[in-house]
Amino acid sequence: MKKPSPSSFWKKARPIAVYILLFALLYFALRNAPLTEIWLALNNLQLWQILSLLGINVVIYLLISLRWWLIVRAEMKDISFLPLMAIRVAVFGVSYFTLGPQVGGEPLQVLYLQRNYGMTYTRATSTVVMDKLLEFLANFVLLSFGLTAILQAGILSANGSRPILSLSGLIILLLWPPVHIAFMYNGKYPVSAVLRKFSNNKAVRFIAASERMAGTFCRRHLSSLISAIFVSVLAALGMVSEFFLITSFLGIHLSFWQTIAAWTAGWLAFLVPLPGGLGALEASQVFALGAFGVSAASAIGVTLLIRARDLLIGGLGLILAGRGVKK
Repeated sequence: MKKPSPSSFWKKARPIAVYILLFALLYFALRNAPLTEIWLALNNLQLWQILSLLGINVVIYLLISLRWWLIVRAEMKDISFLPLMAIRVAVFGVSYFTLGPQVGGEPLQVLYLQRNYGMTYTRATSTVVMDKLLEFLANFVLLSFGLTAILQAGILSANGSRPILSLSGLIILLLWPPVHIAFMYNGKYPVSAVLRKFSNNKAVRFIAASERMAGTFCRRHLSSLISAIFVSVLAALGMVSEFFLITSFLGIHLSFWQTIAAWTAGWLAFLVPLPGGLGALEASQVFALGAFGVSAASAIGVTLLIRARDLLIGGLGLILAGRGVKK
């Protein structure tokens, strides 16, 4: 009787290993999640309010997926939209439950394009580079308003030198995505140039080739680039609108600037290298909303609804990620 080869054994064992890993991630996330409190917070909402929050999140993920679809479709007209949306949800699931500032699932995007449409890894990576760059562009624009709102709302002291000096670091941060896109549009590749000063190994050459292809996309498909930027901004505005709905549904009455400031504090909490910003999100909302006279219990109520949303979408994302890897 012929023994199974190691490759065939791994082929059969791989799906099991993937599911074990994904369920382990989900277990460690749920173990520390306040599930009882989340359930009580949801019970305090009316059905139409829950459906409204679910609806706006569907719209947000449609827009996020549309941005990537516009980038890919510029050179591949037969690309399907709905599978790309499933991959984007899977990306969120992997990124949310792993260490890092909401990144980590992007290889799924590359693998999907390579295996289903025959794209090279380099070209597939270039679409992900553009997708993330446009996501950062929209987020950093909102972040500029958010940090301005934090100063306007008086959460942080600017030590008497309010606008220019306090926002100088923000201005530099905000300029990076549009400047990077402008450089690539003009055939200049800053990331590659910096990396090549330290090494020119295979990984650096791969990044350089991906950045070069992203620059080619900027030059050849300017209309698709502009459309993707517009869609990305709409998705970011959808996220802010959802926060407005959450505070409204919980009876928290804030001014426009106060709401933007509280949302920004929560957004920054997800940059902490913890799965789902665990602990950091709760602390950010208690601190920010507490500065506006909101009770700690109400602030925690906001975080519970955010956790409910993220656990639902993240859990679905892990299931989709497992199915994708199995295929």
